[in-house]
Amino acid sequence: MNMILSQKRILLLAIVVAGLGLVLFSAFSKSETKEEAIPEVEEAPVTYATTGVEFDNPLYEISVPAELEPAEQVAVYAKITGFVQKLLVDRGDQVKKGQLLAVLEAPEMEQQYLSDKSTQERMHSDYLFAKQAYERLVEASKTSGAVAAIELDRAKTAMESAQAAYEASKAGAAHSSQMQQYLRITAPFDGVITQRNVSAGALAGPGSELPLFEMAQHQNLRLSLSLPERHAASVKNGAKASFTVNSLPGEVFEAELSRTSGLLDQSDRSLKLEFDVDNSSGKLQGGEYAQVNLKLQRSAPTFWVPSESVLYTQSGTYVMTQNNNEIRRIPVREGIRRGGLTEVFGDLSSEDSIIVKPSEEIKVGPIGGSTNK
Repeated sequence: MNMILSQKRILLLAIVVAGLGLVLFSAFSKSETKEEAIPEVEEAPVTYATTGVEFDNPLYEISVPAELEPAEQVAVYAKITGFVQKLLVDRGDQVKKGQLLAVLEAPEMEQQYLSDKSTQERMHSDYLFAKQAYERLVEASKTSGAVAAIELDRAKTAMESAQAAYEASKAGAAHSSQMQQYLRITAPFDGVITQRNVSAGALAGPGSELPLFEMAQHQNLRLSLSLPERHAASVKNGAKASFTVNSLPGEVFEAELSRTSGLLDQSDRSLKLEFDVDNSSGKLQGGEYAQVNLKLQRSAPTFWVPSESVLYTQSGTYVMTQNNNEIRRIPVREGIRRGGLTEVFGDLSSEDSIIVKPSEEIKVGPIGGSTNK
């Protein structure tokens, strides 16, 4: 009886195991069938909006600060020591070149000149006497044996010595006369007296740090500016400029490039430019600050891209190209900006397609699909 029950239990267990196996097989088959039924979806290619590279050489305009200075300005000093006897001009006076500005007095200079002049006259008399003596001996020597040769030579030497002394005294008198001329202070050029620093009776001379007058040329002014290094190669001969000054709001003045240093200033890496300005109308005042607008142009065409397509990262400045289903990151240097475009310098060509809005997340390398233009 127990054996029969054991056999039944074994049979029942076998049936249950077989049923579970059948259920598991059926489930596995359905799962496998379902997986085979899902079609593979091809991944869509990554595309980015792109634009072309402009290769152009446009005129562009920049605005830079400048200084408006007199074309010539000078501090007038006394070359010799003396007291101011007369002052003939004052601040604001218009003067002409060579016009007398002041007179100094130095009595010792007059005495020196009189002494040197007297010496010159005495030396001149000595020379004339020696010359006459020599000429008489020459005439007498024509008679044979009348004058010894040594006497003739001695007379000639005396004459030449007297002549040399006379020339030296004449130079000394000329020097004293010239020094007296320095007592008269004259204008070195046409201009205006901007400062008078002394009064009559003051002691003036080389030892004084204070000039007698300061003067400047008012009719011609000089507009000076420092052009940043990045624009230095864009300056052309005869470049035009327009400028404004704070004292005359609303008025625009024109000028033409007159000279340039040709070399960058090592202190601030800039190019110095100067424009001559005609101020015969007298509207402008020397010493003002001005704002200058310059029209410049590169010597050769350069590449231009949309400003938003320039990528700034910690490692440098780049643009990203998408050519032939490949993305590259090109290092560039920025130039100037014009409207919505930025000038760039790098390994680019006119055929490149530039990604309009690049980012550091965009992977560099081959891609699938086509490019959106």
